[in-house]
Amino acid sequence: MATAIVFLPLLAALIVGLLGRTLGDRASQLITTGAVLVSAILSVLVFKDVALDHHTSTITLFKWIDTGPLSVDWAIRLDTLTAVMLLVVNGVSSMVHVYSIGYMSHDHSKPRFMAYLSLFTFAMLMLVTADNLVQMFFGWEGVGVASYLLIGFWYDRPSANAAAIKAFVVNRVGDFGFSLGIFATFFMFGTLQFDQVFAAVPGAVDKTFEFLGYQVDALTCTSILLFVGAMGKSAQLGLHTWLPDAMEGPTPVSALIHAATMVTAGVFMLCRLSPMLEYSQTALNVVVVVGGTTAIFAASVGMAQNDIKRVIAYSTCSQLGYMFFAAGVSAYPAAMFHLATHASFKALLFLGAGSVIHAMSGEQDMRKMGGLWKLIPVTYVLMWIGNLALAGIPPFAGYFSKDAIIEAAYAAGTPVGYYAYWLGIAAAFLTSFYSWRLLFMTFHGKSRADHHTLEHVHESPAVMVVPLVVLAIGAVFAGWIGVDHFIGEDMGAFWGKSILMLDNHQGLAHREEIPALMSYMALIVGVAGIVLAWIFYVVAPGLPAAFANAFRTLYEACLNKWYFDEIYDALIVKPSMWLGWGLWKGGDGVIIDGLGPNGVAAVTRGLSRRASRLQTGYVYHYAFAMLIGVLCLVSWYIVYQR
Repeated sequence: MATAIVFLPLLAALIVGLLGRTLGDRASQLITTGAVLVSAILSVLVFKDVALDHHTSTITLFKWIDTGPLSVDWAIRLDTLTAVMLLVVNGVSSMVHVYSIGYMSHDHSKPRFMAYLSLFTFAMLMLVTADNLVQMFFGWEGVGVASYLLIGFWYDRPSANAAAIKAFVVNRVGDFGFSLGIFATFFMFGTLQFDQVFAAVPGAVDKTFEFLGYQVDALTCTSILLFVGAMGKSAQLGLHTWLPDAMEGPTPVSALIHAATMVTAGVFMLCRLSPMLEYSQTALNVVVVVGGTTAIFAASVGMAQNDIKRVIAYSTCSQLGYMFFAAGVSAYPAAMFHLATHASFKALLFLGAGSVIHAMSGEQDMRKMGGLWKLIPVTYVLMWIGNLALAGIPPFAGYFSKDAIIEAAYAAGTPVGYYAYWLGIAAAFLTSFYSWRLLFMTFHGKSRADHHTLEHVHESPAVMVVPLVVLAIGAVFAGWIGVDHFIGEDMGAFWGKSILMLDNHQGLAHREEIPALMSYMALIVGVAGIVLAWIFYVVAPGLPAAFANAFRTLYEACLNKWYFDEIYDALIVKPSMWLGWGLWKGGDGVIIDGLGPNGVAAVTRGLSRRASRLQTGYVYHYAFAMLIGVLCLVSWYIVYQR
């Protein structure tokens, strides 16, 4: 069953990729969507068997690498962590596949798009079922390749090509750190199998090795290197710049990348490596600081964006920050809980935004919307549900998972825990504000769209609405259904050995003991953010412009994403271009080619040109040359042979 879950999407992708033109659009859509739907149904059965009935196992398919001391199996690891991810990945991916049938109805390359979606799903499934770091890296890179193909799907658009390249290059930076982490793990433990590595970790405490000329703590260095890989995939501060540009792909791609697959890979990896991270407090502190800072940074940028998809993209970046600092304070179950609930309501918001864009004939600028709630009421209601979940309003899913993370950070009782708590509270306020800013600008007030666009506004077809309804059900009920198993009384039995939390890292278990005000603070600021957004964009719509003018520098910084792209362009991109140009023209062109192939060829051509002048075609010239030759020969004989 587990093998079928993993390989059905791959089989569908191969069939459609090779025979898509022969099969036609409809058959391609049915094959890929049907395969992922079957995988989703089987994932539910696996979740019950593994996570609820505790039947964990590892299925070895074949020996993959066996060379010297390195032995790696291709295996499917089935524990609670894997079962949760199978349910999330296949659940969201299946809804995205169904939704894409309607959203991409006017596209000319439907088979290619559906094949890419299924390939993406397979790569993520390989990642989450990996039993060793090499197999995880295979899925890791597979997701990167598939994301490149999907972000640049409309390859006739220069902006889409640039966004795809940017995502690929930025992720390579993170993946370089991940690769070094894998090498360091093998150097320390002589194996890359998870169980063998985790068993050997306690014995590696306080061991050191040399890295970049310094003697460093081995576990800390290895953990941070692996974390760099997670930063790239999950768009944490510094390696986040690819995520907003990924909006250039079709909206279903945005939902798949931002909700359940690529960006959650980093969170899953940290939770999978919890038996290693738990023994390095320094590495955990780094994760907390990066995650907390990312949460507030992305939320601040999201407040000023005007593209409906870009607002939700920065929201994803911010929510990933929550998941990361949850892992940093050893609240891994809370991080996974928020990953699961976030997948439903964030996919709902992205696909809801796609429904708005579909209705508005491709328009994505919220400044050109407004007053749409009467024209697309179903989408409006579903976006309400997604926003309530994102803002953490009970009883919606986000309330149970996000608040647990914030409480666990406070209960950790450490300086970095308090740092993450207060940044999480500030980000919760900004999250509520920008998410409801999106809702009010899009659906309320007077319409700012042109007359021609308004004439064509219509509700999305059923094939697009039904996936939204399914995701909305998850956004409403996933929180209180899963709270006891994920982070409540049944937490220990539910997660079993798939997650390790040492006795001195029990902030999640003690979150009920924090002061009531600290516990309800996230809810209070969440409601305050909604009220402020209502005042700014419904009651007094002139306030945003007045605020932007009064705080122009702050507004410009948020609007321009704190100038990260400009800074990277000045410090990295342009110097690299100058260096490349210099090496090309000066090094390669002048020195290598000039003195090498081109130089030799030029000398040969010159000599040949001069020699060719001797070939005049006149007999008397040749007779004269022969006479000179005879005279030279006779002279040589007289001088040297007599």
